[in-house]
Amino acid sequence: MTTPFPADAPLTPPPGCPAHGLGADGLRRLYGPEAEADPSGLYETLRAEHGEVAPVLLHGDLPAWLVLGHSANLTAMRTPSRFSRDSRRWRAFQEGKVAADSPLMPMVAWQPLCVFADGEEHKRLRGAVTDSLNRFDRRGIRRHVTRFADQLINEFSAAGQADMVAQFAEHLPMLVMTQLVGMPEGYGPRLVEAARDLMKGTETAIASNDYVVATLRQLVDRKRAAPGADLASWLIQHEAGLSDDEVMEHLRLVLIAANETTVNLIADTLKLVLTDRRFRANLSGGHMTLPDALDQVLWDTPPLSMVPGRWATGDTQLGGRQIRAGDMLLLGLAAGNVDPAVRPDLSMPLYGNRSHLAFSGGPHECPGQDVGRAIAETGIDILLTRLPDLQLSVPEDDLTWNSAWLSRHLAYLPVQFAPRKPRTGDTMELGAEAAAAVTAAAAAAAEAVRAGAGTASSGAPESAPSVTAGDGAPLPAPAAPRRRSWWSILTGRGRQA
Repeated sequence: MTTPFPADAPLTPPPGCPAHGLGADGLRRLYGPEAEADPSGLYETLRAEHGEVAPVLLHGDLPAWLVLGHSANLTAMRTPSRFSRDSRRWRAFQEGKVAADSPLMPMVAWQPLCVFADGEEHKRLRGAVTDSLNRFDRRGIRRHVTRFADQLINEFSAAGQADMVAQFAEHLPMLVMTQLVGMPEGYGPRLVEAARDLMKGTETAIASNDYVVATLRQLVDRKRAAPGADLASWLIQHEAGLSDDEVMEHLRLVLIAANETTVNLIADTLKLVLTDRRFRANLSGGHMTLPDALDQVLWDTPPLSMVPGRWATGDTQLGGRQIRAGDMLLLGLAAGNVDPAVRPDLSMPLYGNRSHLAFSGGPHECPGQDVGRAIAETGIDILLTRLPDLQLSVPEDDLTWNSAWLSRHLAYLPVQFAPRKPRTGDTMELGAEAAAAVTAAAAAAAEAVRAGAGTASSGAPESAPSVTAGDGAPLPAPAAPRRRSWWSILTGRGRQA
């Protein structure tokens, strides 16, 4: 039952309403329409008002500190003795102020994984993750990327138009990661939806998280009975002796983090290539490499805008602010990357400079960054090699972003190119279930492109399918075809990738 507004009710939101972006005590919210409309503008407003560290409000108007300075971020990242990763220290948890269904819970509730641990426990858990990730051969990862990228491109190459977000970037990372973790191929498309919804912190984030957890528990059971050459099996077999819960949580961490960050990295890099003539000229002319280009994007638009969190182990100071024991700090990756103290001129290129904050730093620096970079680098190279005449099909000003408290991603990136026949015979096809799911998603996205609109997913994903449904042995990876890189095609150099 709802209560109707009086006929003479004011049309402006009441004080303290999330639409204002301010809490009752005047602190700025990191959620709601105002914060999501212009996150970068909000960061600069906070920097002007408070300096390197700013007081803010999270969902439910819970107080936290947003670290805006590059140096202050590194201090918080590199001194776990002062700023712990153990979220159980959060005073809001201890005082019972965080609702069980809070959209913050999937990201900040303590779990038995390395990102919430310090000291020896962190060393044990992270060691299992890094050792297992390091067992992947980079060329093996590239073979998976080649296979799936070619399949995705085949779905739209004859149309002469596509949405590079909905038909390429949002599918490629999860399809590759499901292979690396040892999951049946048909799970990829559904996990894409769950991962994006979880990261948005929506009302269905809890349901999406439950779907991911249930799917991964089934995978762990399966791999204990029949191990393979994959991340799930290697975590189970590692000498650190991870429990089933620890294995499941770390698989969840790798899947969610790798998907969200790599989707955004691919989309933002393609956007820059398609909209910045100087950038594309430097890349196609050989003045910078694709890895250099990725670093520029990681400076300007890091895949995650911020990371929760750090929790003060005692009363301390940071950036001139008095931090109390149990306070939460949010690492402002995007804000720190444009700190005037390290980047007084944002127009100056930073090709190859990897001192950005995009992958965090200190003992909790992202262990899977090389995997994400390999997926993005190879996928973009394949796309632009096959479609070197790729052009944006709408004015740049028409592009929009979907923002949430942790990330900001391109809503759609419509392109046009000369139609080409799908390539056959040089890559292996997707499994039947995955191919059907990707084809359906691609068809829907293509229809949206034809209608002149971007696509956006909403709602919780459907229930997890049985792990035995359509679950055959993983297909062997094909040999990576030798191909000319897209910029060598443009310049006629003929260099082999």
